[in-house]
Amino acid sequence: MNARGSRQMPLSENPTGGTFSPLEHGLRAELARFPAGQAQHDAVALVSDAAAAFAVRADSARSARRSLDVQYYMWRGDVTGRLLAQEALRAADRGVSVRLLLDDVYAPGRERMLAALDGHPHIQVRLFNGTRWRMFGRLGFPLELAFGGWHLNRRMHNKAWIADGCLAVVGGRNLGDEYFGLGAAGTVSFRDLDLVIAGRAAAQAIVVFNRYWASPLARPAAEVAATAESQGGLPALQRALADAQTLPGAQALLAPLSRQPLEHIRQALTPVHTDAVQVVADPPEKAKRGLGARKRARAAGGIAAEIADALRLAQREVLLISPYFVPGRAGLALLRDLRARGVRVAVVTNSLAATDVVAVHGGYAKYRRALLEAGVELFELKPRSRDEHASLLGSRGAALHTKAFAVDGVRAFVGSFNLDPRSAALNTEMGAFVQHEAVARDVAAEHARLADAALSWQVVWQDAALHWRDGDADAKVMLRQEPFAGWWRRALAWVVRRLPLEEQL
Repeated sequence: MNARGSRQMPLSENPTGGTFSPLEHGLRAELARFPAGQAQHDAVALVSDAAAAFAVRADSARSARRSLDVQYYMWRGDVTGRLLAQEALRAADRGVSVRLLLDDVYAPGRERMLAALDGHPHIQVRLFNGTRWRMFGRLGFPLELAFGGWHLNRRMHNKAWIADGCLAVVGGRNLGDEYFGLGAAGTVSFRDLDLVIAGRAAAQAIVVFNRYWASPLARPAAEVAATAESQGGLPALQRALADAQTLPGAQALLAPLSRQPLEHIRQALTPVHTDAVQVVADPPEKAKRGLGARKRARAAGGIAAEIADALRLAQREVLLISPYFVPGRAGLALLRDLRARGVRVAVVTNSLAATDVVAVHGGYAKYRRALLEAGVELFELKPRSRDEHASLLGSRGAALHTKAFAVDGVRAFVGSFNLDPRSAALNTEMGAFVQHEAVARDVAAEHARLADAALSWQVVWQDAALHWRDGDADAKVMLRQEPFAGWWRRALAWVVRRLPLEEQL
């Protein structure tokens, strides 16, 4: 444990948007020059391009003057993860207060790095849902499985990057190469989507972060992983992070950062009224043990209830993008009701060949016929395509990771929430609604791009069987089994489809 022990920063020290003058130097001054710099407006931008998604995080860290608050399910130690860790460390070196809140499940093996970061006078690191089993080193993980494994099934799936309390990035991306286009040839790159929130509305993300940071489930990293000593401390970590700049793909991400900070995002920002943005999140207590987690989350205003309510209000069209789509009986009933009222419902999800979680596809597959018979349109992403958004290094594998939807061309949602039982009942999730036609059109355009025949198969029910249409609506090529999926994938999905595992998917 470092000399500061389990010190705590008063929550009031963290900016909440509107506390400081928009004319001060740094990130707030940059945002004040954006088109939406007027007091009555905020601004938002959708970011699907991998390089731009990296740049907005790195640039905001470089421009921050007071705080950088980072909350993630997964932060890998690969090229992208190391580059962003370096940006956070450099911000702390300038005196910026940095708080890192990470889910504990991916912490094993990174204890020394976390201990070194936590040893910095301006950095605090906490792990969510961590246990003292990790104090036993490599033996801790099997001990936790044997005696406390329920922790492993309840994760903090939130994603947020918040600079100076006035710019927040939320969405589906974790911090790792596969989420930022650096998947090597033959590996998978995830298609994902971020929502950038600039202005006073970003303070809502700080409220969420502070609630998780103060939760008893968020424990100082040094307390949870007490045996992890940082070898060489901060100097050694700084050298290791600096070496990442020489690795393949690093310069493809770093080169755009030489321009004016955040210039790449300036033209993409859409001015919106402050009350048009609503950041929503599950309460951290949702991750506590107990069979009543879903009821507790709903009673406390869980995100699943917010999403269901938004969908029920649809009058014309619901466009859903979800990589892991298991509607369950309640979700199926909701979608059937929408179709019965004449609402168009179209879903883009992963095909069996593209998904990185075959078991979830098995849970989805048992609902396909009922969805199609109700008139729901289903599009399944192909595993390989000529998609300029897929990879910076030419990776040929692709999987969907975007979690977003648009309703009636006027309301959009982007976040970490998958339309499946795990997001609804087990993991904690967050995201943001935006009530604005231009933003909803942008989400609809992303849905249309993903659903295009070049990227996806359309699943249809024809001649009493499932078919996958390869091409446009007039295409003659109709595939009669899961395209490009090997026998073992089909077999595993078939088994999961028949097991009582849906609540875990």
